[in-house]
Amino acid sequence: MKNKNQNYCKGQAVITITIFFLFASLIIIFGASSIALKESKIVNNLAFSQQSYFLAESGIEDIGYRIMNLKSVDSTEILKIEDFYATTTVATLGTDQEEITAQGNVFNSVRKIKAKMTTDTGLSFYYGVQIDVGGLIMENNSTVNGNVYSNGIIQGFNSNLIKGDIVSAGPNGLIDGIHSTSSAYSHNITNSIIDRDAFYVNISNTNVFGTLHPDSPDQATSTLPISDEMIEEWKTAAKISTISSPCPYVIKDNISLGPIKILCDVEIEGNPTITLGGPIWVNGNLTVKNTAVIRIDPSLGSKSIAIVIDNPSNRLTSSKVELRNSVEFKNSGTKGSYVLIVSQNNSAENGGSEKAIIVQNSVSGDLLLYAAHGEINLQNTTNYLREVSGYKIRLQNTANVVYEKGLASLLFQSGPSGGYSINDWEEAQ
Repeated sequence: MKNKNQNYCKGQAVITITIFFLFASLIIIFGASSIALKESKIVNNLAFSQQSYFLAESGIEDIGYRIMNLKSVDSTEILKIEDFYATTTVATLGTDQEEITAQGNVFNSVRKIKAKMTTDTGLSFYYGVQIDVGGLIMENNSTVNGNVYSNGIIQGFNSNLIKGDIVSAGPNGLIDGIHSTSSAYSHNITNSIIDRDAFYVNISNTNVFGTLHPDSPDQATSTLPISDEMIEEWKTAAKISTISSPCPYVIKDNISLGPIKILCDVEIEGNPTITLGGPIWVNGNLTVKNTAVIRIDPSLGSKSIAIVIDNPSNRLTSSKVELRNSVEFKNSGTKGSYVLIVSQNNSAENGGSEKAIIVQNSVSGDLLLYAAHGEINLQNTTNYLREVSGYKIRLQNTANVVYEKGLASLLFQSGPSGGYSINDWEEAQ
């Protein structure tokens, strides 16, 4: 009996030890499993979180692309990728900044991203008058209040005045018959009055009140500030809608225009106010007369508007602009916005006599003129045009160009110089 009891106790001890090790093993197994499950959950959550982040990025990129390409965007947009969604909202922070917020959600792992898109710095006009090889002609009492840069000659007749530096670039540069209140740079200078310094190779019959710099190197020629590619982008932006009739398209009453393409000549007469809300492409000629007012919509703030006059099928005798009488151009009410009129007439570049842009009488205001392939002719008492650039320019009588410093950082409502850049991209709470 004693042996049996001893064996029985020994059996109980073995069973107890076995049960103890079983429970210990189960605790270890469940502990390891718990850790493994937690780590697995963490890995899954991390994967879901990364997917949510990339989903939110996709929402930002989708809306950013649409804004940059002038496509319609609602205040809230939903982007679906497989079975998951990114919710994107757009908020306007100012006249030239948009904030995009995108939230991605994959299995309740939420990630949010914010991006700010700001209108690019636009074109830069550094001179009151800039001319290509056609050169600048100044007659009678014409005036430029600002610097002048020309790839051709700068020639004056009778009384004229340039209140700034003047440059006639290249080895054939010529300044002739000009009065400048500042310095002059040209291979040849003759019959002129230079109030400050003169930089030249040849000089004759000229009064220089500053320092003479003989044998100076010729100034390099410079390209005009707006390329044909930029102009094509403005035209593309204008094609959101079109007007095809009546032709010619005559405007006599108040109207809001733009973005718009008009498929024929445009005539503005009487005293209407035309409010510009976007770029305009006139596929023909533009004539504005009497006391019409052309202004930029106040909602555009400091942005400018381009009006492109271009008939691609006829740039020799069409694609022309005529502004006369008391036409006035106004900004949006915010300093720094301008109306830019572009003519693609190329008669002067091809040796013809057609004028790309004619401005006469008392046309005035926040107006920029541009004709890279044609001649711009300013006549009579044209007042306070802010900048003029062209293949060839002629100022007559009391025409007056007054440059403003803000033109060095000009923003446009659309097109290449009114595009957006992303200057802030970060994860948000």
